[in-house]
Amino acid sequence: MARVDDYRAAYGLAAEKLATQPFDEICSRTGLTPISANRFQIRFLDRQYGIDYPGFRFEDLDAPEREIPLQEQVLILHYMVGADPNRVPGDMIAYREIPGASFYFGPFVKRAVNPLKDVFGRDIASFQRTCEALGGTPIDAGDAAYQFQVFPQLGLQYILWEGDEEFDAEANILFNESTGDCLSPEDAAWLAGMVVYRLMALSRA
Repeated sequence: MARVDDYRAAYGLAAEKLATQPFDEICSRTGLTPISANRFQIRFLDRQYGIDYPGFRFEDLDAPEREIPLQEQVLILHYMVGADPNRVPGDMIAYREIPGASFYFGPFVKRAVNPLKDVFGRDIASFQRTCEALGGTPIDAGDAAYQFQVFPQLGLQYILWEGDEEFDAEANILFNESTGDCLSPEDAAWLAGMVVYRLMALSRA
């Protein structure tokens, strides 16, 4: 329960900060789409969310009855707080290169890298199919790799090397160099894991 309380507190702090900013300014700064005078729209992977202003209540526009995970809402709000259209995305970097990320490297590997290679490391075709279903763009790396534009100003790359009887599968996840200016290392780790778990769910569909 303490963890849920932490997310609720983080949600409240981010929403309170955003509520002090004009609606139009948030739209231009974050890249979110205005769909009315007091509502934003954001695409998050394969889902479209509406976000009310200034209350910052979330709704899945394709399935209004679906409950959106609190952690997902917090990540989106944190992106909205940290976004800057003048920030250069930069090169793609490893998670360890995000300032302050060393402390979270173990949870990042456990939450994102290991599930990616454990589920897809012997099934490149499934990895390709699910990445494309989730809106990923193929890139030239590893045995198969995809880039996801998870937020208007933030991208992630998922790279997989297929395993066999002789060699274990390997995986890597890369981030825009500017990620640490927009999200905390913990947020970046959670975001990377959310994409992996969405891919895992699609692989079972």
